[in-house]
Amino acid sequence: MKPRVLFLCTANSARSQIAEVLLRDQAGDRFEVFSAGSSPQSIAPGALEALRTYGVEPEGLESKAIETFRDQRFDYIITLCSRAQQECQNWPGHGVVMNWDYDDPRESSDPKAYIKTLHAINERIKLFIELNSKAGSNLTGSLGAVEFYKALADEIRLTSLLLILQQGELCVCELTCALEQSQPKISRHLAQLRKSGLLLDRRQGQWVYYRLHPLLNDWMLRVLQETAEHSPELLTNATARLEQMADRPTACTPANRSPDTNKAN
Repeated sequence: MKPRVLFLCTANSARSQIAEVLLRDQAGDRFEVFSAGSSPQSIAPGALEALRTYGVEPEGLESKAIETFRDQRFDYIITLCSRAQQECQNWPGHGVVMNWDYDDPRESSDPKAYIKTLHAINERIKLFIELNSKAGSNLTGSLGAVEFYKALADEIRLTSLLLILQQGELCVCELTCALEQSQPKISRHLAQLRKSGLLLDRRQGQWVYYRLHPLLNDWMLRVLQETAEHSPELLTNATARLEQMADRPTACTPANRSPDTNKAN
């Protein structure tokens, strides 16, 4: 359950490759790290040289197309150019989208462009690792056993968590349909779960999606998994209603989505 990170740029030949190598080198035990490009090209020799100069051996790197990962979920999608940022705005199945916009060193006449780009990206990588370390510490430090079980002590909250575990992520309108509850009530319970540290949310257009916190304690995740396995009656009817829901936000492409009066807030 390590958080999954995908770095994107146009060619996947320099910036995103550098970011992938740096994060894997510094925190590969805490993140699953990947990179891809919207129009992949061969890896720039200058990027490989900059990594070696920095002291990291770039072994086994290859350029990959975004489509390689279209059916996968990521906790973080980090774009390193404005074009890639535009192309992944409505990518379903992602968590937090961040844009680190750097000039392409391949287009620079500066002989030190690649190493300068590497150092700039490395500063962001260090900050990213630090912020995630704090997030993990805050979660594990503030959410004890009593608070965890209190969060599960309400049927709406428990069933919402189990549905989100089952589906990967859900928006308020989906949970409203699945649980046959009003939107304000669902939103109130989700806000409690988010405040406790069990859920993270992200906004995509008019919808807000909720997912389990990627740094959730392992034993808490096991409790939820075993509850879902041994209490199927909690999910059977809710899952059936969810599958029959018309115009599910996660079940259609952005181009086909129409405004929904049950939009999340």
